[in-house]
Amino acid sequence: MAETGAKTEAASEAMPLFYSRPEALNPVRHGSLGLTARSNFGFARSAHAIPVVASEMPAAMRSYPIVFIGPAKAPVIITGVRQDENLFVGADGKWTGPHYIPAYVRRYPFILAEDPKAPGRLTLCVDRASDRVVDQLLAPFRDETMLPFFAGTEATEATKQALAFCNQFQIDFNATRAMVERIDAHGLFAPRQSKVTLEGGEVLNLTDFQVIDEPAFNKLSDEAFLDLRKSGALGLLYCHLASTNSWTSLVHQASLRKVRLPAG
Repeated sequence: MAETGAKTEAASEAMPLFYSRPEALNPVRHGSLGLTARSNFGFARSAHAIPVVASEMPAAMRSYPIVFIGPAKAPVIITGVRQDENLFVGADGKWTGPHYIPAYVRRYPFILAEDPKAPGRLTLCVDRASDRVVDQLLAPFRDETMLPFFAGTEATEATKQALAFCNQFQIDFNATRAMVERIDAHGLFAPRQSKVTLEGGEVLNLTDFQVIDEPAFNKLSDEAFLDLRKSGALGLLYCHLASTNSWTSLVHQASLRKVRLPAG
């Protein structure tokens, strides 16, 4: 299963978030395997920051602050105020409604990765470490519905849908990266930290992220502003600025999580 395109976030030396054993799907190696139909986001329980692309920011900004991290200034949503704690995934593996579930999470356990035998060619992979990837022979004993990856040598509709989703995510990922590069070219990023006060008075300092420098943005020349508009980056920029209101939502979610925890 393959698509042609640019490198993905899986092309770096380190494994992308959530993935540990991605394998290129093929009917010989994975003909008896499939994906359980149940939805479980337990794999994201310890992710306090999750990648996000520009096209989903209008939905994501209502629930999460959007910031930028690392040398590439990759946009992420903040889902927790402590390391290794996602406030939006419960003990049952469900994502807390009505909050938006990012595409990066919904894509798992699939991902596009560059085929080492054909540079520039992207192949659909699945993370074999996912507990949703099971053998068809074992599914009945687990009392679970399974969606096979292949019917003989042909990809099933479920696999084709996964490929289409991953391909669209890759398009959005590349477009977002180009927008961030245009914003960065105008010197609009600034390091920032945020002080979060939880109910009960506990104060947490969140660091190591960047934001759009709003005063610098407001001082842009007409030519620079037009450049950002033509690049499509203005929507991303405005969503990021609007998402600062969601720090309050994050603190509220943290207080709810604290209430749910058993005493002692």
